[in-house]
Amino acid sequence: MEYEGRREKMVRTQIEARGVADPGVLRAMRKIPRHLFLPEAFREQAYDDCPLPIGQKQTISQPYTVAVMSEALALSGKERVLEIGTGSGYQTAILAELAEWVYSVERIPDLAKTAREILDQLGYDNVAIHVSDGTRGWKSEAPFDAIIVTAGSPKVPEPLKEQLKEAGRLVIPVGDPFTQNMTRVTRRGNDYHTENLGAYRFVELIGEHGWEK
Repeated sequence: MEYEGRREKMVRTQIEARGVADPGVLRAMRKIPRHLFLPEAFREQAYDDCPLPIGQKQTISQPYTVAVMSEALALSGKERVLEIGTGSGYQTAILAELAEWVYSVERIPDLAKTAREILDQLGYDNVAIHVSDGTRGWKSEAPFDAIIVTAGSPKVPEPLKEQLKEAGRLVIPVGDPFTQNMTRVTRRGNDYHTENLGAYRFVELIGEHGWEK
């Protein structure tokens, strides 16, 4: 009950108060126990307004950032979504509440294993996790209605653009290693419309079409 109260306060003060209004996103963030996706030492901070370490030099994003990215995908519940960077699995769980199926790619095997265990524990059977270079996407399962990238990239990887369906949305932080612009790319035939959703800071997207390891 203590965690439920903190989660409700998180949604009201950190997310709704800053303008996130998508009912599905708000409902998912009220439901999902974010603390379970964190190492034991950080669970007391699970609903604070900040990113937190999850090991392997990776982080779980600030709750507001998760909400903004999820809302930017404009999901209706019937989509097939590709997530690049499973990490803790928290964003994956949010997507599993918002879409029909989630395909998530993680380059670090230990993180993928832990995320899978937590997602299984919570009953998310509409998630597939693959250990690979996320900058290449997941070609065998493409095309996707939406793609989300949870790490900062120097550019928008071409394979991800190519794996979008017509009218599909790709949300990705793009910039240098210190600051990125949250970018939404919408496919219109062979053209891609780009929008800037504001400045953020993420860990680096490592891979063939991102930053070198």
